[in-house]
Amino acid sequence: MLQRAFRGVFIVWVVLRHGLDELVLSSFRHPWLRLLARIVSFGRRLDAPRGQRLREALERLGPIFVKFGQVLSTRRDLLPPDIARELARLQARAPPFPSAVAVRTIERAFGKPLEAVFSHFEQVPVASASIAQVHFATLKDGRHGGREVAVKVLRPNMLPVIEKDLSLMRMMAGWVEALSADGKRLKPREVVAEFDKYLHDELDLLREAANAAQLRRNMAGLDLVLIPEMLWDYCHTEVMVMERMHGVPINRVDELRRRGVDIPRLARDGVTIFFTQVFRDGFFHADMHPGNIQVSVDPATFGRYISLDFGIVGTLTEFDKEYLAQNFTAFFRRDYKRVAELHVESGWVPPETRIDELESAIRAVCEPYFDRPLKEISLGMVLMRLFQTSRRFHVEIQPQLVLLQKTLLNIEGLGRDLDPELDLWNTAKPFLEKWMLEQVGPQKLLQQLKDEAPQYAKLLPALPRLLHDFLSQRPVVSRSELQELLREQRRTNRLLQTLFYGGLGFVLGLIVMQVLVRVRLF
Repeated sequence: MLQRAFRGVFIVWVVLRHGLDELVLSSFRHPWLRLLARIVSFGRRLDAPRGQRLREALERLGPIFVKFGQVLSTRRDLLPPDIARELARLQARAPPFPSAVAVRTIERAFGKPLEAVFSHFEQVPVASASIAQVHFATLKDGRHGGREVAVKVLRPNMLPVIEKDLSLMRMMAGWVEALSADGKRLKPREVVAEFDKYLHDELDLLREAANAAQLRRNMAGLDLVLIPEMLWDYCHTEVMVMERMHGVPINRVDELRRRGVDIPRLARDGVTIFFTQVFRDGFFHADMHPGNIQVSVDPATFGRYISLDFGIVGTLTEFDKEYLAQNFTAFFRRDYKRVAELHVESGWVPPETRIDELESAIRAVCEPYFDRPLKEISLGMVLMRLFQTSRRFHVEIQPQLVLLQKTLLNIEGLGRDLDPELDLWNTAKPFLEKWMLEQVGPQKLLQQLKDEAPQYAKLLPALPRLLHDFLSQRPVVSRSELQELLREQRRTNRLLQTLFYGGLGFVLGLIVMQVLVRVRLF
């Protein structure tokens, strides 16, 4: 409790030290608020630009606040340009910790001197983030001897700082839930619990390496994104060694264009990668800010994305995937009634909600943004208006989808920087329609049969014995009872025949429908 109080006092001190109170107050137009801003700034030197002050304050407050700034920096449509440019510096580089500390961490993890592991180790980090920093190196011996690698080293003493911040967030979430009328609907404590989980996952580099390996397997056949290979012999909780990647940061659009990269195609590929990870795999990179994304300029893989930093990943259940895909598809088809019905069916809104009223509210939010290029719309504003609508209809916020919403905003921010003319809706629509067909077509049926095959393999050999045991234990029945059993058996046989032929017709119909739709799509 005392540590929490000290942390709260420290946050207030940083806010006052960097003049964030004056920054907030001066943004209002009301005369008396502007007067209050001048009063609170009296006697303090606030000569630095406002964006710089905000960035330095976030860096001073620690990793959680840095991550908050990273998310904000992708929303150039919602921030003044000077603040967005300054916060973008958080993407590529947080203040590094001393290289000597990194070396001690590496030697402690490997149990041997640095020189025994690497023939070359760059003391100056190539990148530093809120949780860890990265050094380039060359392995010395073993089957990977001479291979160029990137060594990720965890920042020291991160857990106590994170625990203090999370404790404050839990306390504030409790206040919101207790004092706010929207407390139950917003589920602030569950959202903080989700954030807690992902932050602690980031502190285990073995978990991050496993995330990278899974994404690498999932994306192997897509040929749109490169994910570094994890060298498991050199991976520990505090140190992770991976294949070194060579690419250009994605926010250097002018350099990419100079090297001949097809920028509009790059933007479309980014949308495809995102929707593939979400709806096909249910396992997606949830920290896709520009500092974690590069573009390969190697001739063999030219123009492909390079994905880095896998500390935060999102997962979706089959129910979540299907529900979201149906929602997106209905949105793209402008079937707002179906969107409203899905919200009621999922239990996200009270069952007594009128479908027509919810349909009308959703239409009013979404209809103005269709058929426009990305430069003319903002998913941030769409989501904001949808949240306002959700408040009116008492829609419960789903904590498991918070990461997905954050990632979608990041994708939009990247797309806006790459190709402002990108039509996000029309780019995603064919993919989702194709995915939906795969979920109800013969391929899905075959996959489900394969998944159930082990269970069938256990049941089928035992059926004759079970049937014999059942029949042998039957009492002697009268002739009339036997006749009734035979009649019932004939009815059952007819029913089974009907079901068989009906199922066969259904499958054939699905095949025909899929062929017709594929012809229409392609």
